[in-house]
Amino acid sequence: MTTWMRCHWDEEDIWFYFEVDAAGWVVRQVELEGPERTPVAAASLDERQRAHDAGRLEEYDSSFGITAELPVSEWEGHNPEHLTSEEFEEVWGSARQRIASRPSRPLGAA
Repeated sequence: MTTWMRCHWDEEDIWFYFEVDAAGWVVRQVELEGPERTPVAAASLDERQRAHDAGRLEEYDSSFGITAELPVSEWEGHNPEHLTSEEFEEVWGSARQRIASRPSRPLGAA
């Protein structure tokens, strides 16, 4: 069963939004930074795999970021707040739109 959740990392003031599959792997992830909740990542595991297969992984990662590399069951020190699929989709859609509208950064640029 797919679940949706969010967690806040106080030290960096980042909200993490996750879509998690039945096995506990993050399949989509959004990161919103600061009081303005500026999107810094909106990554999809499926898209990232397709980018890898096409030889465009670095470009994808620099644009959209990455998803968590461990299943949720192995995380420590997080206190997730469960979301509905609609709540997640609203954040996902908004973050993807804002990231896609940013000027492209050259590969290797910070």
